[in-house]
Amino acid sequence: MNTALVVGANGVIGTNLINHLESLGTWNIIGLSRRGGTDRKALSYISVDLLDKDNCTAKLGALSGVTHIFYTAYQDRPTWGELVAPNLAMLANVLNAIEPVADLKHVSLMQGYKVYGAHYGQFKTPAKESDDQLISTEFNLEQQYFLQKRQMGKNWSWSAIRPSVVGETATGNPMNLAMAIAVYASISKELGIPLRFPGKPGAYDKLLEITDSGLLAKATVWAATSPQCANQAFNISNGDLFRWNDLWPKIAAYFEMPVAFPLQLPLTQVMADKKAVYEGMQDRYGLEKYPYGELSSWPFADFVFSWDYDFFADGTKARRLGFHEFVDTEKMFYRLFDEMRAKKIIP
Repeated sequence: MNTALVVGANGVIGTNLINHLESLGTWNIIGLSRRGGTDRKALSYISVDLLDKDNCTAKLGALSGVTHIFYTAYQDRPTWGELVAPNLAMLANVLNAIEPVADLKHVSLMQGYKVYGAHYGQFKTPAKESDDQLISTEFNLEQQYFLQKRQMGKNWSWSAIRPSVVGETATGNPMNLAMAIAVYASISKELGIPLRFPGKPGAYDKLLEITDSGLLAKATVWAATSPQCANQAFNISNGDLFRWNDLWPKIAAYFEMPVAFPLQLPLTQVMADKKAVYEGMQDRYGLEKYPYGELSSWPFADFVFSWDYDFFADGTKARRLGFHEFVDTEKMFYRLFDEMRAKKIIP
């Protein structure tokens, strides 16, 4: 059996990756995070501060059985440039601790469309893995350059996985678009207000894509265990495109709400005073007592809804090499909303 070291085990991507590895039944799994976790049959957790080199060496230096590192950890900072140093240091600390003691086969790096400059504004679409590099310093690329240089002459390989916005239902995630939409819609309905698209006017009719978290986990393991994928990057998305002007009315219909004319509303501001409304809904509908602050990914939602340019990449490279999974994005949103209702996050 291979042994997977999942770095960032309590994050959304890491959690789904662990669930997928467990379902395969052929992996021993070690999860790394600051908070640790509850061990299961083939899964054990280690609490570690990835920014502390000595702590990493002490906690990880005996993990000689690790064959695959799945790196999904992330440290946020106020500006794009400030992201580089801590995120590069964490990856280096993990590899410096593991590589000397383990018979390593593969290092998987989780990235995103920031490598194409998508966070700055309009970028070339569909973006391809072979597109020109940025002049701007970007932490995803700096991590990849580090791996490329470190891997030269070694027996292990690397892969870089580039999802779009990830669709999932976890709470406490600052980049959960589906959760933000569901809470925004539920509170609007509670207040008797139609569901209004709150983004930039130009964002309503642009092409976008999403990456389902389960699909992402399958693609990540596929790339890490397929020899033809060695030392390459892969765009991973659901496989379809959508426009908000088509999907938004359907989301409103799911919540049994009328649709209002789009109007740019900064959700970070207009939803800041809705805590009491949500807590009243928790009592009225018997919802679980999730803290409002752990659900509301308003800054991220504002960011996504500000994309008044096309936002998608070319995913054919993965399909050419053998990954043929796909997810219907519209049905994915409905499934996620159903899961949120089952978890009693929304009524």
